[in-house]
Amino acid sequence: MKLSVVIPAYNEEESLPPTLRILYETLAKHGIPHEICVTNDNSKDGTLRVLQELSAKEIPTLVYYTNPGPNGFGYAVRYGLERFSGDCVAVFMADLSDDPEDLVRYYNKMQETNVDAVFGSRWVKGGKVIDYPPLKKTINRVANFIVKMVMGIKYNDTTNAFKLYKRETIEGIKPFLAPHFNLTVELPLKAIVRGYSYAVVPNSWTNRKYGESKLKIKEMGSRYFFILMYCLIEKYFSQGDFRKKSTTVASKPVSR
Repeated sequence: MKLSVVIPAYNEEESLPPTLRILYETLAKHGIPHEICVTNDNSKDGTLRVLQELSAKEIPTLVYYTNPGPNGFGYAVRYGLERFSGDCVAVFMADLSDDPEDLVRYYNKMQETNVDAVFGSRWVKGGKVIDYPPLKKTINRVANFIVKMVMGIKYNDTTNAFKLYKRETIEGIKPFLAPHFNLTVELPLKAIVRGYSYAVVPNSWTNRKYGESKLKIKEMGSRYFFILMYCLIEKYFSQGDFRKKSTTVASKPVSR
């Protein structure tokens, strides 16, 4: 099973070299057939130059695109999700806040259980966060609690962007609506509402070493709320029109 890794990148010339090198080395070490797909989101720094050099000299599995616009985190991820060639696809951060070894665990979990998606959680046994800003952590836990209660689910880290989906799952949850960071909520909630099976695996998160986070919490509240309400409406009023078409019933969430 070929793995695609979609990485959105805006002004990440400092972060990308160490991230892509360790990601490639880890996947190669474990013998995982893969491609690393970076969407350069019209960066104003040397991001494109870095991608050109790494692709030509160091990382043979690296492919990259430049998203001419509209731009934004969600648009950049969606650009990659329309172009990957693998049998499954993960969303991975350019700043190495995600651990490549966790991605290997996701991949192995999908292979072992044949679930439609694998979701990471930083807040279950085995998960951890390193240098997580206290205010951001408080907002994260409150937001995820609200999502759990509103949607009636047990999964506790919906806002975590780091997830793995089968190609069929990605196709089944289209069309995408979110142009910003709220895409991280849209993808898993649609998968759950539409009857796709998933496993939950502990993962770690480490604060970025270079540059600034692109997530502006003050700007995202209403956008997250919009996606949450959309998925809630689909869950109770769509009459199952968008549910996974299968002769078997989707399995319940699978723990590690």
